[in-house]
Amino acid sequence: MSALLDVILPVFLVIGFGYAAVRANLLAEAAVDGLMRFAQNFAVPCLLFRSIAQLDLSAAYDPGLMVSFYAGAFAGFFACFLGAMLIFDRAMPDAVAIGFAGLFSNSLLLGLAITERAYGTEALQGNYAIISLHAPMLYGFGIALMEWARSRGHGLSGPALLRQIGRAILSQSLVIGILLGFAVNLAGNPLPGFFWSGIDMVARAAIPVALFGLGGVLVRYRIEGDIGPVLMVTAASLLLHPGVTWLLGTQVFGLDTPALRSAVVTAAMAPGVNAYMFAHLYGVGKRVNASSVLVATAVSLGTAWGWLHLLP
Repeated sequence: MSALLDVILPVFLVIGFGYAAVRANLLAEAAVDGLMRFAQNFAVPCLLFRSIAQLDLSAAYDPGLMVSFYAGAFAGFFACFLGAMLIFDRAMPDAVAIGFAGLFSNSLLLGLAITERAYGTEALQGNYAIISLHAPMLYGFGIALMEWARSRGHGLSGPALLRQIGRAILSQSLVIGILLGFAVNLAGNPLPGFFWSGIDMVARAAIPVALFGLGGVLVRYRIEGDIGPVLMVTAASLLLHPGVTWLLGTQVFGLDTPALRSAVVTAAMAPGVNAYMFAHLYGVGKRVNASSVLVATAVSLGTAWGWLHLLP
């Protein structure tokens, strides 16, 4: 019970404050958009930049950690993608969007916050390693598959598709922060102390502001029909993804305790708002993905507690 009270509930309490503030009209939706733009375009990129720049790259990038987490992520994608087509009779572009919801866990806002509260800031090395590949790899996969599904042989050429994928990935501020962090890390971190002090001030605001803003954004979502696909995405995100990660991490790769914690806690998070943004970008699967973000975020309050109890 202490894990629920001390680790998980404070995170969801901040989300709840944001939700209640917008629901009660104490904060306009435009203000929430501003908060999320600040968090996603400035504060979180600063957090990722600082973390990657100061990361011990040789120790952080454990192949077993990466394979365990991303095998679970792609298991979630294919379960939702195939389920959407074969069980719920969705067109392929819809199935790709729904699969993306089963693929893209909220590794940043929820995963970082809960891992830090459970195990301390020194336990986040594995989280940052996962996050550094998360958006570039999964967005690249999702965009490529969606473009293929939409064109089916009549769309962009290979080079044009690669250029579009590259632009979509490199235009994200999160990816820019990660790439700059790698550049500074590989250059031996030559930046002066006053620079890091300014970055730290912005980075400290990242998680609380983003969690509060996430609560405000969730007000816009409604649980509307499509309960079958929504439950499928919820199960894939909260049970299948962390289950595969835990199984591989413990039985195949023998991950050490910090790496196993980072991988499983990150895998056990609900789909991020990015799942809805991806569906909105292509105009398919929007209702399922929006409802899945809302339902899975609420359900993860209990499932995250269960996974924390399972971990050493």
